Amino acid sequence: MPAPRGAGVVTARDLARRLGVSQSMVSRAFSPGASIAPEMRARILEAAEALGYRPNIIAASLSRRRSSLVGLVMGELSNPFYPAVLEQLSQALQAAGFQTLLLTVPPGQEADAALPMLRQYHVDAVVVTSASLSSAGAAHWLGDGRAALLFNRAGGEDTPLDSIACDNVAGGRMAAEALLERGRQRIAFIAGRADTSTSREREAGFFAAFAERGLAPPRRIEAGEYSYEAGHRAALSAGEADGLFFANDILALGGLDALRHRLGRRVPQEVSVIGFDDIPMASWPAYELATLRQPVAAMVAASVALLRARLSGQAGPAPHRARLPAELLRRASL
Repeated sequence: MPAPRGAGVVTARDLARRLGVSQSMVSRAFSPGASIAPEMRARILEAAEALGYRPNIIAASLSRRRSSLVGLVMGELSNPFYPAVLEQLSQALQAAGFQTLLLTVPPGQEADAALPMLRQYHVDAVVVTSASLSSAGAAHWLGDGRAALLFNRAGGEDTPLDSIACDNVAGGRMAAEALLERGRQRIAFIAGRADTSTSREREAGFFAAFAERGLAPPRRIEAGEYSYEAGHRAALSAGEADGLFFANDILALGGLDALRHRLGRRVPQEVSVIGFDDIPMASWPAYELATLRQPVAAMVAASVALLRARLSGQAGPAPHRARLPAELLRRASL
């Protein structure tokens, strides 16, 4: 069934006319979950391939006031944790019938700057991870009838945004308990970016564990950023600390190399090291980093389910905040 000569771009109307079906039937053939007989869907798709027909997704979205597009806004793709999150989140959204649009913002910059472009693409929802979204930006976005969700981030008590994150506070407590059980006495916390809720929450849980036991608070070392180099510098300044909890794994890997190769300290005989996230490199034989594993698969599943509920009007007016438990992996660095 070749396309007519000189016909130009084949439209849904052309395809419907050639097959003797309605234009709405053609539309349903390209809509996942739409009511149409499998044989008819196969016939339309086969004819569309032969004629070179491609549905105009943007035009279709305008007619039904939904694009099925989800914007993903990220600010720290240099952290190995987030490319893995991006892969899982994109795949889960696509399996749920969404398409994704990735925008990045500089570390420390709010995601508000990405919202105008997302509006141009008629994006239905935005997922913000490794970045923040101001209260004003969130209110404007939600006021347009769109959905917004913070992934691995926590907003303030007054934020209208949904959020799905690891229970970082409980994870910080587990790290403190593991170091104390190991008999460590000169313990320090290596903080990440001060403007990230993940570092603040992990620090809060870590310090709370000492206060609950009536112990003096651990030393706090500011790394300033989430990077291998920052972790390396922080470990060099840790002095004779015998227990180090890094705010994330990439910091901890830099710290491990500094301890072993620059300071000549034995891990874990002289000093124990714990990270957070469980990035792939953490389990490499060269590191065997003890860490708190984030439940990424469960966080992704919860996020997709919540977005679907929001966009279908079934989630209720109040913001939904879920905190899923981390798992302590007791590897060789502990």
